[in-house]
Amino acid sequence: MALADTIKPHLPYLRRYARALTGSQTGGDAYVRATLEAIIEDPQAMGNSATPRIQLHRIFHRIWETTNPDIIGSSGDGVGSDQDKLRKIAPIGRQILLLTALEGFSTDDVAEITEVERDSVPGLLENAIAEIDQEMRTNVLIIEDEPLISMELEQIVTDLGHTVSGTAITHKEALQEVDQCKPGLVLADIQLADGSSGIDAVKDILEQFSVPVIFVTAFPERLLTGERPEPTFLITKPFQPNAIRAAISQALFFTVEAQNI
Repeated sequence: MALADTIKPHLPYLRRYARALTGSQTGGDAYVRATLEAIIEDPQAMGNSATPRIQLHRIFHRIWETTNPDIIGSSGDGVGSDQDKLRKIAPIGRQILLLTALEGFSTDDVAEITEVERDSVPGLLENAIAEIDQEMRTNVLIIEDEPLISMELEQIVTDLGHTVSGTAITHKEALQEVDQCKPGLVLADIQLADGSSGIDAVKDILEQFSVPVIFVTAFPERLLTGERPEPTFLITKPFQPNAIRAAISQALFFTVEAQNI
């Protein structure tokens, strides 16, 4: 199989991870491009000792750890402006949390990707989760038409100390909830109860004011096509609670960073 064909199925999810790590579509995609350029320069880097998905993330991680800030410094969104900020944004524990909760890698996989001792992974993961509990609180709008999932999201949100400002099952209800209370974060499905679109609802909300958005969907491929602007934070159903926790933490972290720039 050609190397390009081997890599292609894994690229959408590497882009998802990169965007969650950097808090930016442009910044994350720049890191993915740098990863691909490294593979083109040295095709043997993919090797034969690991699955393509693991090896692709491993190469990405090495670039992340040794990056020149200029790789993404030209994106214009403030991400990657200096090496210290990159380390503050995603120390190794946060990377491990995203790799396990968002991307579903095992402890052994994560140890191989990050080149961290396997026995150290659980402790780093536990510390990263504990850090989330100390972060800022906000109002959250949940746009989800499946009652059980909506309830689960609400429980996760409130357990983190946030307030659910409203829940909506249609595009119209989402806009009505926003009129009542502007949220500091939106969790949105893409396919809603009356056939309306969560994507359209989010688009209309963003036309009113800027707010971080996390899409939670059983159809991630619809938002990972590479053919149009894609979300920075995207979680696949069924999800782990820690995936929601990690995404919320990253989204709010970058919101605060942007306000402080």
